[in-house]
Amino acid sequence: RSSQQGAGSGDGSPSSAAAETPSSEDFSLSLLDTNLPAEAETELRSFIAKRLTKGALFEGMGNVASVGLSIPECKVGCYYCRFQQENLLEMASLESDINAPEYVVCFLGGSEKEDTFRLELDKYIQSLKINLGLKQKTLETYVNPYLRSWFENAVCPIQRVVQLFQEKLAFLLHAALSYTPVEVKNADERTEKDISRFVAAASLQGLVQEGTMTSLCIAMTEEQHKSMIVDCSGPQPQLHNAGSNRFCEDWMHAFVNGAEGGNPFLFRQILENFKLKAIQDINNLKRFIRQAEMNHYALFKCYMFLKNCGSGDILLKIVKVEHAEMPEARNVVTVLEEFMRETSVA
Repeated sequence: RSSQQGAGSGDGSPSSAAAETPSSEDFSLSLLDTNLPAEAETELRSFIAKRLTKGALFEGMGNVASVGLSIPECKVGCYYCRFQQENLLEMASLESDINAPEYVVCFLGGSEKEDTFRLELDKYIQSLKINLGLKQKTLETYVNPYLRSWFENAVCPIQRVVQLFQEKLAFLLHAALSYTPVEVKNADERTEKDISRFVAAASLQGLVQEGTMTSLCIAMTEEQHKSMIVDCSGPQPQLHNAGSNRFCEDWMHAFVNGAEGGNPFLFRQILENFKLKAIQDINNLKRFIRQAEMNHYALFKCYMFLKNCGSGDILLKIVKVEHAEMPEARNVVTVLEEFMRETSVA
């Protein structure tokens, strides 16, 4: 069969490896590149071959597992993903006697916490697949450097954004949660991508209804502040048209306090907890609104919840959009908006 790309490590540092996947009858793997010690590489190859035998590798969908290797850490977290080069796959479909080369890429870290970045790593492999198909990049000039930079490019963006924004991170969290567009100016390419990835990761995209998300984006861009501007021309980013609330400020402190350890997996876990808490608050508010349609005391509970949750400004906008076509619930939301305006609570 044909060849493939990769890299790996044996000292506990972030690493990567890649090998060609075999046909259904032959599960030997051809190594293209690795930075793992020979013994550990052989053990990893055996692990991947067993997964292939069981049919456990689906094209383009990464998996994370704990793997025992002959390195000091004994067990490491291994992300592995099988893919095929797109242009050669098309050729194989046209000519049945041509076998499209298949590849397995492995990234190794200190634990199974790589699972928290599985979607990012899937996108990282997809980008490799697309670039290989379009540009016919070579192993030495493109593939090896690309794979060896997986940790910096796929795992560390959240950490870099926290370190860059510090206490101003609350404004970025608020923008992500409220679907406020973020415009980055005077930043290098990596910083601009980092901020964009952070906002996408911190938003509730995929956790609320797609129609709600679209309506919220439209509503936010129509407001007077429109997009939040992040000016990176100085050592610290300067923000314009930025908003915040107590909820985002509280979570900002969790991020800043976590920065002392410098663990990117911790930042991702904090971010997931941030979104989970936001979703829980939204669901609680929806439940209170349903009760308030028939109970005036429940209406007061809605108001007190909005007042105390720290994120009433955003939650009210979200439920307003979701209940736009529900007359009774819409009436409750209208009353709540009046209460919030009168008491200046946000």
